[in-house]
Amino acid sequence: MFFQFRESRLELLQGDITKLSVDAIVNAANCELAGGGGVDGAIHRAGGPSIMQETDRLYPQGCQTGSAVISTAGNLQARYVIHAVGPIWQGGLRKETEQLANTYQACLTLAVEHQCRSLAFPAISTGVYRFPLDLAAEVSLKTISHFLERHDGPLNVFMVLFDQGAFGAYARVLELLSGVS
Repeated sequence: MFFQFRESRLELLQGDITKLSVDAIVNAANCELAGGGGVDGAIHRAGGPSIMQETDRLYPQGCQTGSAVISTAGNLQARYVIHAVGPIWQGGLRKETEQLANTYQACLTLAVEHQCRSLAFPAISTGVYRFPLDLAAEVSLKTISHFLERHDGPLNVFMVLFDQGAFGAYARVLELLSGVS
């Protein structure tokens, strides 16, 4: 399922983000950039230790929630890994929605600054950070869509969703955004 924006495209995929051949893969990282489980662990396992070594050297202070930093991609097929720190869900009372939108915006900005033409996102904050899946789908897809509507050059953005349930949640939101019923 996809939605076209002039020269850019937003597409939903179900599968393993580490297998994609794109310019940049987004890593759902923690503030310390210390590696972890889920997507973060999978990216570090597939990419090898050079990713962690580089982030330790370049970003010794880590990365704040709502922000992102970039590194090379080690053994992955991508050129870059964008390490994005999404919010931990705390009931929605601590600006988590705004922080999640900022996280996606930061990733898109970094991708453009590094001349990326393709970018793959996971569903940031929806795993151990417990962000509600339907709300995360709405925030992320709206943020990406608004960015692509204003962006002049071609950029192919993939939302890579691990399972059928997540794919369904994101597909419903993308259908609403694209006006398909």
